[in-house]
Amino acid sequence: MALLPILRFPDARLRKTARPVAEIDAATRQLAADMGETMYEASGIGLAATQVDVQRRLVVIDISEERNHLRIFVNPQLRSAEGAQTGEEGCLTVPGIYDKVERAERVTVDYLDLDGKPQSLVAEGLLAVCLQHEIDHLDGKVFVDHLSQLKQSRIKAKLAKQARVTA
Repeated sequence: MALLPILRFPDARLRKTARPVAEIDAATRQLAADMGETMYEASGIGLAATQVDVQRRLVVIDISEERNHLRIFVNPQLRSAEGAQTGEEGCLTVPGIYDKVERAERVTVDYLDLDGKPQSLVAEGLLAVCLQHEIDHLDGKVFVDHLSQLKQSRIKAKLAKQARVTA
């Protein structure tokens, strides 16, 4: 397995829409494993392929306390969304930035597993938030897109300053 470089907001590549995975093969499985390792190393709970500059509809998530329940979603599609919840979100592509975002409380997601079998999942709470957040990435959106223009400008300025300090 290998650690993959995570793109940083406002990198334009984060705005690309991911293409469906055409075939679940050894390369797809390796990508999922590498994404899982990358997510764990970065202390994240979710990662979309677009965040590592792979324009494929692939997501990994692990919200378990033990960090040992990696879930892989190939070609995830949000079928339905109900209710509303607001919670603080962060993102591996927007390091150190957290803000409140409103999401659906309950979602139904259709996807393929790594064996290519169609699956459907009804998720609530944190898993529902993670799925919406990561599917947004596959659609070229970042969580800060849900914030006001003023907050987006402040975040860009803060990240630019961080980049200058660490350069």
